[in-house]
Amino acid sequence: MQRTPRLLVRGIHATALLTASIFLNAATAQTPAPVTAPVQMQAPAPAAPAAPHALPSTPQPSAEQLKALPPATAQLVEKGRMVALASDCAGCHTAPGSGKPFAGGYPLESPLGKIVATNITPSKQFGLGNYTQEELSAAVRDGKRKDGAHLYPAMPYDSYAKMSDEDLAALYAYLMHGVPAIEQQIEENKLPFPFNMRWSMAFWNLLYLDKTRFQADASKSPEWNRGAYLTEGLEHCSACHTPRNTLMAADHSKSLAGSPLGAWYAPNITSDPISGIGGWSVEELVQYLKTGRAEGKGQAAGGMAEAVENSLQFLPESDLRAIAVYLKSTPPIRDAADAKLTVAAHDSGAAHSDEAAMRGNLPQNSVAPLTSGASLFSGYCASCHQATGSGTPDQAYPSLHHNTATGMSRPDNLIAAILFGVQRNANGVEVLMPRFDEKSYVDPLTNEQIAAIANHVLKHYGPATSSHVTPQDVQQARQGGPQPFLAKAQPYIAPALVVIGLLVVLLLWWLVRRRRRGYQRYL
Repeated sequence: MQRTPRLLVRGIHATALLTASIFLNAATAQTPAPVTAPVQMQAPAPAAPAAPHALPSTPQPSAEQLKALPPATAQLVEKGRMVALASDCAGCHTAPGSGKPFAGGYPLESPLGKIVATNITPSKQFGLGNYTQEELSAAVRDGKRKDGAHLYPAMPYDSYAKMSDEDLAALYAYLMHGVPAIEQQIEENKLPFPFNMRWSMAFWNLLYLDKTRFQADASKSPEWNRGAYLTEGLEHCSACHTPRNTLMAADHSKSLAGSPLGAWYAPNITSDPISGIGGWSVEELVQYLKTGRAEGKGQAAGGMAEAVENSLQFLPESDLRAIAVYLKSTPPIRDAADAKLTVAAHDSGAAHSDEAAMRGNLPQNSVAPLTSGASLFSGYCASCHQATGSGTPDQAYPSLHHNTATGMSRPDNLIAAILFGVQRNANGVEVLMPRFDEKSYVDPLTNEQIAAIANHVLKHYGPATSSHVTPQDVQQARQGGPQPFLAKAQPYIAPALVVIGLLVVLLLWWLVRRRRRGYQRYL
């Protein structure tokens, strides 16, 4: 997110463009237009039939409900449910623990304020009950509500723009006939000026929204095309994994090359063998997408754990394989921080233990006291990850070496995992690492303690290029990660507009006065 701001060259539209900035984990990806196929190909296949199990937050209509519908509509409803799963609608539109699927109310906290997910049940008063299919299409794929107001890109319409007409029709059928109407009014967004001006999104859309529907590439296999459609469209992977420019639009010169996501870091998922997933097999990627875990590679946490739990685990394995095939084909992009590395993140480190020193078995203990990092690791981490950092034999508690969280040049995910923990439920397996921030139910740790643990882990299990973690780094993560440019600029926007307004008034006054003087000389 270091590209030159365009505010300076947009003049009168500055305020409008500023509004486009949203929270870092919001989906603002615009996918590059795919290469047009040299011969006509069929549109991507509609979503596959329903998986054998369903999320509680993504309701599955009963057999009785489906029987009451015309057969063609019933089939669309089942396909639409899978479109909703692939698009991870429940991830935002169902408040955790509410028991109200798709009724909204989930507050999305951002550096720029709070955005509240809307009610998308067929409620006629508070939801989508009065929407036509065309109006739903405008909202989902163009970012425009029934009343004409623009949506914020927290709703990833710039990725959903790739959605096929077939899948849009199925999604509409599901939302109207497969989801119970819930009469729940949602609180208003709380965004400061100028981010609260929805109308300005029209200018952001003009600059960055690509409305091109997905076009299959005839030179690629049907599996590859399916993977491209899911990755760049429904699953909106670019939303998190592609870096942002100053106005929070995707930098497609680095597509899928990794990006900050609040306190977390969405890693590089291009085919690069060092920074990306080039060293992963298709089978390992499928396993990771389905379970959130690939032994010897990585563990899903943060936003990725939510994606696995709410969406990916419920997709047919053929779709997961298609995504893996597509990712393996992406152009390799290497992180600048990894330029000197010859070992992939998931290959870093080896088993190591300071336990012998801690138990007093080494002669140098009398003159070389154990570091605080090692002591804290022994007390808080070793009981699960083992003294050697190798985890348990079944990797239910994962190894700290051969782990992307510790093997990356950036320590973001290691810090965030310690602070906020890891929690996901995939395929009936509950994974839980306790958090150690101020909300910990175990024992809150200070910034200094977390930094000490992180540095101990990186020293033994991370790459040589790992950054040294400071207490300030931990504090920044506690506060949600580094602020984007527009969040930092917000306090100065109103004063700047006042100054610009005064300058404009002065300029107009000067022009009028000059014109009058010229007229008087003429007389």
